[in-house]
Amino acid sequence: MSVTLDGDNSRLVPDRAPGRRRIRDSRGLRLTRRLLRGPRSESVPSLTGAACTFLGLIDIAAGVFPRFRHSRIHAVAEVLPGTLGYFAAALSLSAGVLLLLLAHGLRRRKRRAWRAAVVLLPAGAVAQFGYRHSVIGALLSLLLLAVLVRSRGEFAALPDPRSRWRALANFVVMGAGSIGLGLVVVSAHPRRTVGDPGLSDRLEHVLYGLVGSEGPVNYVGSAGNTVDYSLGTLGLLTALTTAYLAFRPEHPVARLTEDDERKLRALLVRHGRRDSLGHFALRRDKGVVFSPSGKAAVCYRVVNGVMLASGDPIGDVEAWPGAIERFMDEAKAHSWTPAVMGCSETGGEVWTRETGLDALEIGDEAVVDVPDFSLGGRAMRNVRQMVTRIERAGYETRVRRVRDLSEAELDRVRGAADDWRGTETERGFSMALGRIGDPEDGDSVIATAHRRQAPDAAGCPDGTGEAPDPHGAPRPSGPYGDLKAVLHFVPWGPDGISLDLMRRDRTADPGMNELLIVAALRAAPDLGVRRVSLNFAMFRSALARGERLGAGPVLRMWRGLLVFLSRWFQIESLYRFNAKFRPRWEPRYVVFRSTRDLPRIGFAAMRAEGFVTARLPRPLRRPDPSPAPLQRSPAAVP
Repeated sequence: MSVTLDGDNSRLVPDRAPGRRRIRDSRGLRLTRRLLRGPRSESVPSLTGAACTFLGLIDIAAGVFPRFRHSRIHAVAEVLPGTLGYFAAALSLSAGVLLLLLAHGLRRRKRRAWRAAVVLLPAGAVAQFGYRHSVIGALLSLLLLAVLVRSRGEFAALPDPRSRWRALANFVVMGAGSIGLGLVVVSAHPRRTVGDPGLSDRLEHVLYGLVGSEGPVNYVGSAGNTVDYSLGTLGLLTALTTAYLAFRPEHPVARLTEDDERKLRALLVRHGRRDSLGHFALRRDKGVVFSPSGKAAVCYRVVNGVMLASGDPIGDVEAWPGAIERFMDEAKAHSWTPAVMGCSETGGEVWTRETGLDALEIGDEAVVDVPDFSLGGRAMRNVRQMVTRIERAGYETRVRRVRDLSEAELDRVRGAADDWRGTETERGFSMALGRIGDPEDGDSVIATAHRRQAPDAAGCPDGTGEAPDPHGAPRPSGPYGDLKAVLHFVPWGPDGISLDLMRRDRTADPGMNELLIVAALRAAPDLGVRRVSLNFAMFRSALARGERLGAGPVLRMWRGLLVFLSRWFQIESLYRFNAKFRPRWEPRYVVFRSTRDLPRIGFAAMRAEGFVTARLPRPLRRPDPSPAPLQRSPAAVP
């Protein structure tokens, strides 16, 4: 240790300067090594995706705007990979569009996007050196190529499920984008345009240019050739990408096979009472992954790149980690965003412990214990009065297992449920089975409400002289007879049922749903049912706490927003409806990887549930390819 003399006190003071110098030297050495080593492999996909997006925008700007080519920004941009020089506006435009198309795939670690980038970057390097003799631009292209090759293991994601209908979607999207960009190209030369063409003339010129023809707009000098080549390139890109999507092999969406369904039903027989959403895993538009032992499974659907599971895993809790691991491996193999909607507290704990994901409470499930249910008391007065009034109005109810209904009755129930849906789009994913009356679902329960009619002198129900059905079934007096409302419940283990759908005739008296729920709860003991799961109420705790005395301003504001959104999504109305029956509330959670994924997961969940749809016109829709012995349209969540 070196020392210095501190004035008259003659104290020994340590000299820390060499140690500080060594710290600075080590930091500089680490920084140098980090620069030489390059970016970490796991961050390469996001960095290359961002670089492709930036370079694509630069190339498009260089190809469209003449002033950009003479600016200081373009002087710097000329050495970046992809830009092809002043005299190659069409090539620069095409390179920019291709880079933008590849950016999303590179961020998602797609192998096909990596292969396309590996082909495009050497071509860009040759163009850099051949067109402008830019050594720096060529070296930067090769440097980015070296980074991609070095990190090729990070780009191993398999293709997403796809069909040839994506070719039509690509034609519409790319066509609209080409028309919009073409209008910008046509309007980017105001000083060289002959006359003052209007918007219709410019649009006509774009449409002609996309197919390689001359339009009504004329230019002075070489601007006309630049516009023509640019429009022709955009039209060629649209045609080539559409043809590629139309003729490439299909990767069908995962569906539940008969063998998968048989295995899931066996797991539900042994472990079905654990989760009220277990039976909804049998939707046939879901895929499934099993644990290595086959004792547990996770069902999912892929929507917008989100691998969306619903409810808890099916099967033995001890085997859940194996199924969850398979689920995460499948998500990683395709670079899907993993998410779970509506899992229980136990399920959320297992998911977060095994995967490192996070969980957020999104609502509560209403569960009524049949032995504790009663219409007596002041709290149930409104429901009691409504049920009594409807029964006096001439309505009666029937609650039966599906296996006890005849085929004619099931056909009438299915037709009524479809007709009373109210919208063209079916809703439901996490709490909807998607079919009624399947022979494999014989334990399901159907509750129906019927309007009694006064008999005439001959004893016939509507004065027509026709005798009633000898088996007690109502004789049809309309499209669906006297059927006025339907509730469908699926099994929840050996002693429970879970609400699947609620449908009623809009012309019937109000309170049909309350009447049928009370009828189902009254008939539950005879059916061996002790637990009934009703609707799911999103953000119930926020609505309940926000209306209490002493709620803070933030909570009141959040409740006000939920009430406002209830105009479209039935958030508050479902909570109010469920609360009528004095249930116990079971919290449900969404499991996600990162907070920034929540908007994407929320949009995917809304699409899966049917709240957001992007459907083709009816004449262009493809029929459902899945085999169906009976109706397989998804059932709506009320």
